[in-house]
Amino acid sequence: MTAQKRIFSAVLLTSFMGPFLGSCINIAIPTIAVEFSCPATDLSWLATAFLLGAVALLLPFGRMADILGRCRIYAIGTAAMAAVSFVAAFSPSASFLIAMRALQGLSLGLVFSSGMALLVAAHPAKQRGRAIGYSAAATYVGLSLGPVIGGLVTQHLDWRLLFVLTSIVILVSSLLVRTIKEDWYGEREGGFDLPGAVFYTAASTLTLYGLSSLAAFPWMRFVLLAGLVFLALFLWQERRASTPLLHLSLFANTVFAMSNLAAFLNYSATYAIGFLLSLYLQLVRGLDASTAGVVLLLQPLMMAILSPIAGALSDKHEPRLVASFGMALTTAGIFFCSLFDAGTPLPLIAAACVIIGIGFGFFSPANNNAIMGAVSKKLYGVASSMVSVMRLSGQAVSMAVVTLLLAQATLPAAADWTEELSAAIRLIFSCLTVSCVAGVIASLMRGRRKTAEEDASGYE
Repeated sequence: MTAQKRIFSAVLLTSFMGPFLGSCINIAIPTIAVEFSCPATDLSWLATAFLLGAVALLLPFGRMADILGRCRIYAIGTAAMAAVSFVAAFSPSASFLIAMRALQGLSLGLVFSSGMALLVAAHPAKQRGRAIGYSAAATYVGLSLGPVIGGLVTQHLDWRLLFVLTSIVILVSSLLVRTIKEDWYGEREGGFDLPGAVFYTAASTLTLYGLSSLAAFPWMRFVLLAGLVFLALFLWQERRASTPLLHLSLFANTVFAMSNLAAFLNYSATYAIGFLLSLYLQLVRGLDASTAGVVLLLQPLMMAILSPIAGALSDKHEPRLVASFGMALTTAGIFFCSLFDAGTPLPLIAAACVIIGIGFGFFSPANNNAIMGAVSKKLYGVASSMVSVMRLSGQAVSMAVVTLLLAQATLPAAADWTEELSAAIRLIFSCLTVSCVAGVIASLMRGRRKTAEEDASGYE
């Protein structure tokens, strides 16, 4: 097996397992809560801790990948993820399991910061979008299969086996990369910006933690404010550092800046869709969980099918056009969701999920291709980290906004509370539509990619 194929296989495995484990855990939460004798609501921290751990050191890890080698950082991240997952399988308490999820997030932060950079560096520019598309498809397959396999394993075996399975698969990914003798480096001169790393970690952790908890604890606005102060300090430090974690001059590149903004707006608009439709289908429409799950499965299924196609198209045509087309479709699907009421026919709901899935399947690979193609090889680590920062930040903002808006909705105890909930969900979808429209505008404003693009060639 060539180095290129090993990298491709390794990245696909981790792209699959990260979302797979997350969606498995969501299904297993009631069972875990019973075993540890704690409220299921407390276990929402399993997702929050992972998110905070993953985003906390993304940019510092990206810089480390450029200095120490992307294969090396990727191998360390996957090995750490495998070890932590194995330990998590023997968790004696809920708090220990939450701590392990945070460490899983940190471990995958190493993977996120180097994975796409490694994938892009190992493929020539004309194959970059296709490779990114298959990586995205693996992510959506993981999201699709997670609830199914997680439910079966939890019901008939033991939820702890999910972590053992994750450990084994991630270990295979680590071994695939460790057998590669070559490595890819970025900008190695100038050392590591430690003050910038401290400011970034404080900013990302406090901001996302404040956002995630703002609905439940209003005083968290002070934590959010502290995060924004550290963000200002981080930007100040990056302007004066000789070798910053993030070259702010990159944002003078319209393609890079607008592609990242489009990604943030897209994830802000789309991440909470599954949560909202789950509430709508089960509480407003009265569907059972399995039927609702089948309807919701349509979105990631379409994303998995179309991502490789969209990635390949973005190699041959302007990524701006492919991504903008996808986001326009997503906007249309979310707008349809804003019209749902208690009597909306189920086929129309399914059609909206399909449209959103098709749109996201076109947008994500093409947009990532545009971001990675907008920087030189030596900055692939930083660009790879920014892709993950925009995704995770957008996801956190999406859930924070939805939680805040739902908290403001007054649901009476009377029989008409489902209509009140339905109205609140329609309002939220209207707000998400506005965010998506802004994303379409940002996507179109990015301009054309360079006509003489540097060939990111790797192994043929």
